[in-house]
Amino acid sequence: MVSIKDVARVAGVSDKTVSRVVNREPNVTPDTIERVQLAIADLGYIPNLAARSIRSSRTNIIGIITDFISTTPYSGDIVRGVQDWAVAHGRTVLLANTGGDAEREGDVWRTFKAHRIDGVLYVAMYHRVVMPTAGEVKIPAVLVNSHPEDGLAYPSIEPDDYGGSYDLTRHLIALGHRRIGYIRLNPLLLGANQRLEAFLAAAKAGGLSDSDLIIRLGMEGPIGHETNYVYREALDVLSLPDRPTALVCGNDEMALQAYLAALSLGLRIPDDVTIVGFDDFRTVSLGLKPELTTVALPYYDLGWQGADMLDKLVQGKGSESERRVLNCAVVPRGSSADRSSILEHSNLG
Repeated sequence: MVSIKDVARVAGVSDKTVSRVVNREPNVTPDTIERVQLAIADLGYIPNLAARSIRSSRTNIIGIITDFISTTPYSGDIVRGVQDWAVAHGRTVLLANTGGDAEREGDVWRTFKAHRIDGVLYVAMYHRVVMPTAGEVKIPAVLVNSHPEDGLAYPSIEPDDYGGSYDLTRHLIALGHRRIGYIRLNPLLLGANQRLEAFLAAAKAGGLSDSDLIIRLGMEGPIGHETNYVYREALDVLSLPDRPTALVCGNDEMALQAYLAALSLGLRIPDDVTIVGFDDFRTVSLGLKPELTTVALPYYDLGWQGADMLDKLVQGKGSESERRVLNCAVVPRGSSADRSSILEHSNLG
């Protein structure tokens, strides 16, 4: 078996220097790091992580607990962000998917504790309020794509659904739209309610009245098993004699159905109606023609920054009261147009 002494001999350095390179400690010259890494690769040396963790009281392993890994398009990018952070910082990631089962989640917390992992990223696959089932297990933890129920002390990082929706509505008002339709997501979703509240607030701030807005429910029911009304409601709204010049959809998949409804009525996008979405689910937003104006959810950044928050917490530099909210940027594309051009095309028609 190759030992640290073998690596030191081949690299022409001391055992301690090899240890410092393996543990990514500072104050080692780039040339020395390169020689040690080449020796490790040539000899096939595998560091003894167990011995290292005993010496340092750190395993350099972080755990991810998720609920439904594929509930939201692109939510897997949260995990990718965590993994990329871990690679960049010499950490190992253990992933456990609970399927939303509280008993299974409790077992995962206990297993992570038994393996002495440094900390946990509790990742929700859709934006919501959570209550981790950690029981008596005490491990540094950060909530990702979520925040804790009142009374629970966990640092958290989540997207600014409210701000993104507010800015999207302002974008439409700036284009001159004064009659706007809105098809809302499942009311059981935290993000759905934040997006609708922001839409209403931005519309009011922009001088629109309730009579200028047409709001319809697009889906309802248990999350992941909703009843979908989007196409029907979009078809009805766009068939009105005084149809809106812009239609806001709760997410990009809803916008896809709104496109189909508009096309079935012979309406051109954006010549006859502006349609916008939310999430920037690229398969939809870039696949539609014209490409969809939407709001981008920062999934990858949630994972990367969440891992960085956890690392600081493990080092005693973080705060259990920190609540970080990441910007959701509007992405203007071809599906939104100035209201005057819509009216001009309508008059020509």
